[in-house]
Amino acid sequence: MIRMESVTKRYPDGTVAVDRLSLEIPDRSITVLVGPSGCGKTTTLRMINRMVEPTEGTIRLDGADLQGQPLTTLRRSMGYVIQNAGLFQHRTIIDNIATVPRMIGWGRQKSRERAAELMERVGLDASLGKRYPYQLSGGQQQRVGVARALAADPPVLLMDEPFSAVDPVVRKGLQDELLRIQDELGKTIVFVTHDIDEAIKLGTMVAVMRTGGRLAQFAPPAELLSNPADDFVEDFLGADRGIRRLSFFPSAGLELTTGPVVRVDATTEQLTAPDLPYLLVTDADGRPLGWAEPRDLTAGDIAVEGLLSYGRPFVPGTDSLRAALDCAVLSPTGWAVAVDADGRVTGVVSQQTIGEAIRTAHGTGEPAAPQSTAPQSTAPQSGGAQAGDGQPSGSAGVTKVGP
Repeated sequence: MIRMESVTKRYPDGTVAVDRLSLEIPDRSITVLVGPSGCGKTTTLRMINRMVEPTEGTIRLDGADLQGQPLTTLRRSMGYVIQNAGLFQHRTIIDNIATVPRMIGWGRQKSRERAAELMERVGLDASLGKRYPYQLSGGQQQRVGVARALAADPPVLLMDEPFSAVDPVVRKGLQDELLRIQDELGKTIVFVTHDIDEAIKLGTMVAVMRTGGRLAQFAPPAELLSNPADDFVEDFLGADRGIRRLSFFPSAGLELTTGPVVRVDATTEQLTAPDLPYLLVTDADGRPLGWAEPRDLTAGDIAVEGLLSYGRPFVPGTDSLRAALDCAVLSPTGWAVAVDADGRVTGVVSQQTIGEAIRTAHGTGEPAAPQSTAPQSTAPQSGGAQAGDGQPSGSAGVTKVGP
């Protein structure tokens, strides 16, 4: 556990970067420091490994004052990852990762074996070990940076905006990889970011800091979204914090229906039996292909190229209500497609049903009324979304989900 007690950093010119910060960072968790530029989050991080010395206050690690520990020993006991990885350009990837083990006296062979093990752990192919940093992509370099920080198996990992310089797709992959590694290793991680979405996704606890280095709120992400401490926190979270909060509600309880689901080789009877305006066509293995009106389908030989996109599917129980709602909004019929872990369709669910699940999760809605079991009939339109009365309208129909 890291405990900060009334920590202040004041520079000679009078600038206060961190002001009387008291914070208890729990063990074996990810604590995220987030806030606008100039709020002192990076200074706070650097005071933990004494790259910056506090002017006042005390920082303790498992009860021991960090000021009483040898500086070199302290820094080598903490992994440190920065933006753009900060790799040694003249060393191979294997030797970059093995840096700290070599510094603390490990043999060359043992250090390299550890480096190879960590390359696999962070998702890097072993063939990259003999390359140099400039021969890797930005995302690969950041993975090397994480591996290097973990090389000596430190109990604490400090991360200063490590993913901010890569594109959104790579960034998401790195975030997912960090969560996977943390699940396996259980480090005490302090993570700095200016991105509230990243903070909410990664953080076990989130510390929102305001300009002047003062703590505005320290809470789990779900509590932060539901009960911001003041106007500053609420404004920093953004206008769509209600949508973000849905990430913490499971989709496992959504009631699915299979009535509109038919295979690509469906018979005439299967295509006409249900009185439905739209059918979801799957391949022979049950994976979704797209939506269509029954009159446009030919029994036994459905033309796949004429199907409407199904948007993207979600996995009940694994994905959140936010993911399910997003899938429904992206669907041309306003219905989300649910699949299992292998991508096979398990049913569909309407925006209206999802909306009622949201109200129930918030504890403010009435008991759910009986749901229709299929998309309601409206001829698809090209482009645009229309608000309706709870039923899909047009090719991008949107259902109200609020009270």
